[in-house]
This record gives sequence, structure tokens and C-alpha cells, in this order.
Amino acid sequence: MNTMPHDSRRSFLKRAALLPLAAAAAPLHGVGAAEVKASAGKGSPFFTPALNAYSFLELLNENMADATRGIDLFGVVDFCERLRIPAVDLTGYFFPGYPQAPADSYVNRMKRYVHERGIVISGTGVKNDFATADKAVRAEGVALTKVWIEVAARLGAPVVRVFAGPQQKNAKDWQAAAVGATREEVEKWMAEALHECAEHGAKYGVLVAVQNHGDFLSTGEQHASLLKRVGHEWCGALVDTGKYFTEDPYADIALMVPHAVNWQIKETLGSSMKTPVTDFKKLAGIIHAGGYRGFVPIETLAMGRKNYDPFAEVEKVLTAMREGIAALG
Repeated sequence: MNTMPHDSRRSFLKRAALLPLAAAAAPLHGVGAAEVKASAGKGSPFFTPALNAYSFLELLNENMADATRGIDLFGVVDFCERLRIPAVDLTGYFFPGYPQAPADSYVNRMKRYVHERGIVISGTGVKNDFATADKAVRAEGVALTKVWIEVAARLGAPVVRVFAGPQQKNAKDWQAAAVGATREEVEKWMAEALHECAEHGAKYGVLVAVQNHGDFLSTGEQHASLLKRVGHEWCGALVDTGKYFTEDPYADIALMVPHAVNWQIKETLGSSMKTPVTDFKKLAGIIHAGGYRGFVPIETLAMGRKNYDPFAEVEKVLTAMREGIAALG
């Protein structure tokens, strides 16, 4: 029987709900691995593999071109149900009408669909470029993010993923887009845009997660530096385990665990099958030691494989990640 007074209980629950956010958004006091201390994970691991819909990129694009082919987001949810994946990150690009917000009827249908299958929507994401010298393009990215923050709130998703810079194959292409600006100047542009997005996110209860994508952000220190400059409790890191291009990506991942609000767990520590395969037991240990709690979405990619099968690859990585977490027990 609950004897706690209603007002006290409500206050307690409100404070308890904010604790994980406060930990994830704790201010950064430096950008070096030695200067950002991870909070030690205590007790049993409390993070769970989920799915990022982008794993089905080719099939989703095929379906958008021809509704009789490929797979749609509802099909991705069905896949999660079959594999007992408890959460799915539904990338915004695959919603009808993107970049515009989807119709209420579609959002409501999706909310009911996932609920009836015991699944939650853990996040969504947009395409943006905050590294460009073109203020209009940056402003478009802010406006787009705000729209999708509101979509996320309608979906019940707690996180919107944004990029830092241009989505190019060459990690240095942000320099061309910046038109001669220094890295510090570009970081200031990004921080201003991200802070504005985070302010909007705070109004709707949606976190803005900045992904390291091998462009402007290709190391943990760069990732931490940007978040420190943003300095907003509703802006955190989306840690992409395959996009820290350093000699020891695990060290970069460990650096960012305390500031992670979402993830993309990759098969390899790089952008091709030639890069090292992820050690999922080691990765699970790092995430646990850093004190992260929540979903860790898996995102598999074709990476040039002609025989790429997302159904098989996701299941393989899911199994490996589950085994890595079980080994911590």
C-alpha cells in the first residue's frame, strides 16, 4: 500500500525522472579522456539493445519509390516484434512527406501500432548541416530540427538525432563548406544552432542528440568540446561506435558514455568491412562502466556488400550485443 502523500509522491517521481537526464547532461570540465570521468556503473547492467530503422535503408528507400516493394516503417516494427526488440529509432527520412511533419493520422496509427506490439519509439532523426558558412542553411537546419522535435513529442520519442556537419565521405569536407573559417569558429556556429534546438527541445521534453559522423566530429574530444560549448542540459551525444576515426575508438566511446543520450551500435569500428570488427563484450563493459542506462540501438549498414541482408545482419549484431551484456552479469 502506498502511504506517501500525493503531492510528495508526485514531487519525488519528478525528481527521480530527472536524475538520468542530469547525469547525462552534467557539464564537461575538459575535453581529455582523463578530464571527463565516467560514473561507475553499479549493480546489474541496465541498458538494452534496440534497433535503428536506418539498418533497412535500401529496402525503405525501395518502398518509398514503390509501395509494393521493400519494407515500410510498420514492417520494421513487425521485425522488432519477431526478434523481441523492445524499442525502435524511426529515422525521419522514411516518414511520408519528409522533411515536412507527417500527418496526425500517420503518427497516431504508428503510436497505436507499436503500443499493440509492446514496443516503444526511442528516437528519430533529421538531415541537417550546421558546419556550413551559409547562415540560411544553418537556419533551415534549426527550423527542421524544431519541426521534428515536435513530431518526436507527438510520437512519444524522447530524442531527436542531428548531425554536426555535412554528410560527405571525406571527413575534411566540412572545411570546404566552412569557406575558410577556423574550427573554433565553426564550432561556435554549431553550438549556437544546437543551443536554439535544445531550447525548443526543453519545451517539448525532447533531447537533441548530436551524432559523431566522421565529418566535423571524428574523435571523442571533438564531440566533448562541442557539447561543452553548447552547454545545454537538453543537448547530449549520440554515440556512433563506428565513427570515431582514431587509433583507439574504444577510448573515445568511453569518454562519451557519460554524455550519451542515444546510440548507434555498429558492426565495425569504421565505415567498411575492412575496419576492425566490434568486440561487443568489450563495448558492453565500457557502456556499463560509464553508467549509461537506456536503449542502445543497433544500426547495420551495407558497407559495399552486394549480399547485404539487414534481417540477418541485425539479428547477428543483436545476438552479439545481448551476449556481451549477459557476460557482465
